[in-house]
Amino acid sequence: MQKRLLFNSKLLQITISRLCQHLIENHGNFEHTVILGMQPRGIYLAERIRKELEKVLEIKINLGYLDTTFHRDDFRRRDQPITPNQTKVPFLIEDKNVILIDDVLYTGRSVRAALDAMTMFGRPAKVELLVLIDRMYSRDIPVAADYIGRKVNTMPSQRVLVELVEQGKKDNIWLMNEAE
Repeated sequence: MQKRLLFNSKLLQITISRLCQHLIENHGNFEHTVILGMQPRGIYLAERIRKELEKVLEIKINLGYLDTTFHRDDFRRRDQPITPNQTKVPFLIEDKNVILIDDVLYTGRSVRAALDAMTMFGRPAKVELLVLIDRMYSRDIPVAADYIGRKVNTMPSQRVLVELVEQGKKDNIWLMNEAE
């Protein structure tokens, strides 16, 4: 299996800082904005984004974790049942701007499921998507990210491996070629 490094720790921190500056430009003091990290891996990036924003803005920002397991269109099509993760949204999103965060945008199906899952917590004024990696040309559903760390042209035989300190690893993001 071949792999190519897309992000190391330093480049990842620069990218997160850049994404946060873009969020601040569009959302100001975050008075009417909340962050939802998509389970399982988007929550780590969401935590980092919130931490950076709070450091720069010197305020508290609402962060929730959103599980989409039971909203997925492939939920009943798998041989093995999917184990759900915790949904933790201790606030209403009614009339709020929601920044939905995930690590990798691939087919768009997880984002569609997240939009369905969010409705349990109110009707947001606006929803924006932030992803670290946008796997271009791979959508099954017409979904596009508003904030992107890096666009990567991938083939179906490749995958993106995100390794973060919060997961007990070093900060590295790899493009992996599966063995044929």
